[in-house]
Amino acid sequence: MKTATIGRLAVTLLGAVLAAAAGYVLFVALPTTGTELVGILLVIAVGMIGLRIAGRLAGRVFATYNVAEVAVEGPIKRDGGGGRVPSGPNATPTDDIVERIEAADEDGNVEGLLVKLNTPGGEVVPSDDIRRAIVEFEGPTIAYTTDVCGSGGYWIASGCDELLAREASLVGSIGVIGSRVNASDLAERVGLSYERFAAGRYKDAGVPLRDMDEHERAYLQGLIDDFYGQFVERVAEGRDLSEEEVRATEARVFVGEEALELGLVDALGTREDAEDRLAQRLDIEPDVREFTPERGMMARLSIGSASVAYAFGAGIASVLGDSDREIEVRL
Repeated sequence: MKTATIGRLAVTLLGAVLAAAAGYVLFVALPTTGTELVGILLVIAVGMIGLRIAGRLAGRVFATYNVAEVAVEGPIKRDGGGGRVPSGPNATPTDDIVERIEAADEDGNVEGLLVKLNTPGGEVVPSDDIRRAIVEFEGPTIAYTTDVCGSGGYWIASGCDELLAREASLVGSIGVIGSRVNASDLAERVGLSYERFAAGRYKDAGVPLRDMDEHERAYLQGLIDDFYGQFVERVAEGRDLSEEEVRATEARVFVGEEALELGLVDALGTREDAEDRLAQRLDIEPDVREFTPERGMMARLSIGSASVAYAFGAGIASVLGDSDREIEVRL
């Protein structure tokens, strides 16, 4: 461990010195015009870039970590809440999570995966994408929850080898909900009418400007039932429970102790306890590195803008809803 640390430091310093030397030659020694101050500033800039690059290289060559950690926090959405009306700055961008898990799986230094879950759930397919990435990870996977692991979060947890929860954590909510806004009465009062131009009987099922008939209602409920069946099947398989036991939870949430009694979690504990259980499986002392997405300046500015936009538009969104979708299905 000490040798690896010294090696990383040596590579980092060497990279910085070489970059600074190259910057001096390019911007100070060779030019015959320009001010010396500009040259010095450019040398410093190149040196900083070289330091960063060398640091990353040293981190890969002389890695000390052997366990990767990824965090799934906030509502689970494909883009983390992008679009015209953001769902909130704390939403989980699914593709980022999947990329982190895959990067950890491809990293030769990583032998195990630690998954932090603090999410009330979210969209169906994005939740399943994260679960699949965890299942395909070559090595033990231990999940732990802090405040809540519900719905889509529990869908993800069912793909891990073990799940730990705190005594006061909220766990479960194994169910699916679909919703639509019924604005037919409002439309009638303000003089709006709905004219149908569609091919296929159920193409416009759930349009908010008219009431649904019993066939459309049964059709949409059937979709929800199908999603629920998939959810129950995955939980039963991942948690070694019968489908009857999973359905008996009736989509309720349970505090940690009750979830343990029902077999929804493997043990009560903290992040440190999750590390200990991973150490037992790997038979090594875990050195954890958090895998986070690498974002450029434009991506960071975009996240900041989304946060501001959310604060401004959340109230409007709660009234107008999302016009891109007639039916919202979530876990």
